[in-house]
Amino acid sequence: MTTVRLPLFPLNSVLFPGLVIPLNVFEERYRAMMRELLKTGEDEPRRFAVVAIRDGREVAPTAPGLPDQTALPERGPTAGFGADPVQAFHRVGCIADAATIREREDGSFEVLATGTARVRLLSVDTSGPYLVAELEELPEDAGDGAGALAEGVLRAFRNYQKRLAGARERSLTSGADLPDEPSVVSYLVAAAAVLDIPAKQRLLQAPDTATRLAEELKLLRAETAVIRHLPSLPAVDLTRAPTSPN
Repeated sequence: MTTVRLPLFPLNSVLFPGLVIPLNVFEERYRAMMRELLKTGEDEPRRFAVVAIRDGREVAPTAPGLPDQTALPERGPTAGFGADPVQAFHRVGCIADAATIREREDGSFEVLATGTARVRLLSVDTSGPYLVAELEELPEDAGDGAGALAEGVLRAFRNYQKRLAGARERSLTSGADLPDEPSVVSYLVAAAAVLDIPAKQRLLQAPDTATRLAEELKLLRAETAVIRHLPSLPAVDLTRAPTSPN
């Protein structure tokens, strides 16, 4: 078992390998993390782990409603996650590589990161200024029939896109933009489909590519049927997630 220790960035979203995610970092615990990552040379990966929050808060509470910059927030790396933070997170997450970390004048950061590989959360160290996780790297096994399943998922995904594009009166992407490598297809579709966090988490932690693709095929067919009756459903970008406030 190959393990690694990395800074931990919990989010109210699921990060997949290949997905680009912008982050607006304003909490002190995550500012400290970014300051530490900036010490890494530009020619080396600036890696941290992202896990989806199961029970807790992505932003430490400052006051009722939206974060208040003038209020005193709950302090410490575990703020909002309870006495045992590991229980607040889904156990399978994704390593992120921060291609861009820009510090603003107010000390907050603008970060652009890309998911690279899946990991399993083993433990969380809360002794420092930010959470640090012990992680097990997870292999990406193809499974049986991944190639044929990928072709079926691409067909279903194009149909799904057409339904979404009809709802929004625009095209999401052309067929030429879609890959054909099964694992890449599985992660692209998982990231692009309009699904809730539990569904996306199940796809992330699928034991192999074929299992993920088979589940996506069922989900795409079901979602496409729903869109026929709800033409105003929102579409999402294929390779970028919404900016996450932290």
